[in-house]
Amino acid sequence: MRADRLLSILLQLQAKGRISSKDLAKKLEVSERTIHRDMEALSASGVPVYAERGSKGGWELSQGYRTNLTGMKKEEIFSMILTSSTRIADDLGKKKDLDSAFMKFMASLPPAYQKEAEMVRQRIHIDGAGWGNSKEEFPFLPMLQEAVWQDRKVILRYRSDEESKRRILLPLGLVAKGKIWYLIAKYGKEFRTFRISRILEAKLGETFERPKKFDLEKYWDETKQNFFSKLPSYPVQLRIRKDQFERFKSISYNRILEYPTITDSHLEIKADLETFEWALYQMLGFGNSVFVLEPQELKQAVIESARKILDSYSTS
Repeated sequence: MRADRLLSILLQLQAKGRISSKDLAKKLEVSERTIHRDMEALSASGVPVYAERGSKGGWELSQGYRTNLTGMKKEEIFSMILTSSTRIADDLGKKKDLDSAFMKFMASLPPAYQKEAEMVRQRIHIDGAGWGNSKEEFPFLPMLQEAVWQDRKVILRYRSDEESKRRILLPLGLVAKGKIWYLIAKYGKEFRTFRISRILEAKLGETFERPKKFDLEKYWDETKQNFFSKLPSYPVQLRIRKDQFERFKSISYNRILEYPTITDSHLEIKADLETFEWALYQMLGFGNSVFVLEPQELKQAVIESARKILDSYSTS
């Protein structure tokens, strides 16, 4: 515990330049006397730390001194890698900046930590853009994470299989697509994607040798592009009430192409609704909360459908 605290003090001094005993004690949840003893220990070990007296005083490192230790644990590296996969930066046009910062972070790690970071990156990938709302459960996720971490085979039964069929997989990584988790694994000679909520049974098997050239993020991006290339496409331009946008966005198969231009009470968006039939069904379902701008054929179909509904009521 003390070694972790000494390293935390050192990193705090490097990040902030000068910090008081009171602030350090509060941050590390120890007494100021403990902080003074820790400073003596750092000085005795050769770290050039000294105290500046006065109302604005505190502890400092000698100018130009920096340690090459990051103090980061595997769990902390794991958290940093998760944040590097966020879609928020992409939405704000800052994805390149985030990628650059992350590469600098990786390069700053000592070699042993770089190896840990790369291991995490090759086994967990977060794709923040979801398919829609999901209430799926993932009871086998902890076991699969252990399998991925330890390079252990998994014997499972999948929902699409026959009752008696068992698959033996080489689990290579986990991907979170919004709120849905997928297992990426080698099955026979192929790399396959399995939706974790559809796994009915699973148990760990023996260890295996991981393919050296497999790249989890690259595989997922290629798989996703291939999936979208096979989907039907029906782009639309809509004006939608602000209070209905989240509902519209959360519906499966609704893909936002351009995020909204904001007006007083409505948003103008471009979306892909896959097919004309599905688009018409949704427009009628949203009623006067949505107005079709393009294409004209959809706009006309909504008008005709509305007229037929009025006619059916007037004649009944």
